[in-house]
Amino acid sequence: MQRYLITSLFIALISGCSTIGNNIDFLSVHKIDVQQGNIITDDMIELLRPGLTEDQVQYVMGTPLLIDTFNPNHWDYVYRYLQGDGQVEERRVRVLFKQGRVSSIEQ
Repeated sequence: MQRYLITSLFIALISGCSTIGNNIDFLSVHKIDVQQGNIITDDMIELLRPGLTEDQVQYVMGTPLLIDTFNPNHWDYVYRYLQGDGQVEERRVRVLFKQGRVSSIEQ
């Protein structure tokens, strides 16, 4: 009788550790949110327009993440936000200059 009691108690304890079908968050590993690059908001993009100087663009958007070495008239702003649950948000903006002024903006 004691063997059955110990076996049933052991089975009850082990079944409590099962995560199949259970949504037990406190046993999972915490994954942090990761932000990379330049934060790009809609308000910032609205302020960009053809004719702005490089200094004005840098004031609005910040220092570009990428400047093309072969063509320094292309500034790339990249933002990537990886949430702990695996969802990814990406935004990219390319600012093209001609003679020191914004000629076009690509999103």
